[in-house]
Amino acid sequence: MVAGPTPLSRAAGKSGGSPPLEGLVSLLQLSDSAFPSGRYTLSYGLETLVQSGHLAAPAAVSTLSSLLCDSVRWGVGPSDGAALACAHRALGPDGDVDLELIAQVDLRLTAVKLSREAREASARTGRAVLATATAAFGTSLLDPYAERVKQGRSPGNHAVVVGLLGAGLGVPCLEMLVGELYAFASGWAAAAVRLGLVNHRAAQALLHHARPVLAAVAHEALDRPVNVNQISSCTPLLDVMAMRHEQAELRLFAS
Repeated sequence: MVAGPTPLSRAAGKSGGSPPLEGLVSLLQLSDSAFPSGRYTLSYGLETLVQSGHLAAPAAVSTLSSLLCDSVRWGVGPSDGAALACAHRALGPDGDVDLELIAQVDLRLTAVKLSREAREASARTGRAVLATATAAFGTSLLDPYAERVKQGRSPGNHAVVVGLLGAGLGVPCLEMLVGELYAFASGWAAAAVRLGLVNHRAAQALLHHARPVLAAVAHEALDRPVNVNQISSCTPLLDVMAMRHEQAELRLFAS
C-alpha cells in the first residue's frame, strides 16, 4: 500500500531533513520539464534573435554555448538564482517562514526583470508551481505566501516559489540552485531545437558544455549573503530582444 502525501514540515529538518534520496527525488520532480509550470512556452529571447537575423539556422554549438552561458552567468544566476537562495533561507529551522523577506525578494526580482513579458512569465509560471504544489504535496507551508500572492501583495515569481518549496521539501539550497539552473538551460536548449537552431543531439552537447558554468554560478549564488539588493541582472541584448518580442506579429513562444 502506498502512503498518501504528507504535509511538508521543517520539523524533520532539525534531525537532518528529508532522507537524501527523497530530497533528490523532489529535486528531480521540480526540475522536470513535465512539471506543469508552463515554462515550455518561453524562448528566453531566442525567438527574437532568430527573427531579427542575429541567429541563423543551423547555428554553431559554440555560438549557442556562449550565449547560454552568458545568460546564466549574467542574467539567471544573479537574479533568479540569488532570489531562490534568499527564499530558501527564509524558511527557519523552526518551520516559520520570514514572509517579510519573501516579499522583499519577490518585489526585487520583479524589478530587475526589465521586459514586461519576462515579468509576466516569471509570475505566471511561479503561480502555476504554487497551485500544483498546494494541490499535489499536501502542504500548509506555502499557504501564507500563497494568500499574499492571491491578494496581489506579492508577484509570486517562479524562483521565489521554488526556493521556498525546495526548502520545505528538504532539498539543500545548493542542489536546488543547480536543479533550477539546469531546468533553465534545458528549457533554453529545447527552445533552440524548436526554432531549428540545433538538432536534439547538438542540444545535448550544448547542455554538456554548460555544466561548469551552471555549477560555478550555483556556488556563487549560494555564497552571496542574504541581501535582497544584490539580486540583479545584466543582459542588455536579451532584454532588448524580449522587449521586441512583445511587438512581433508572429510568435511561436509566449515570451
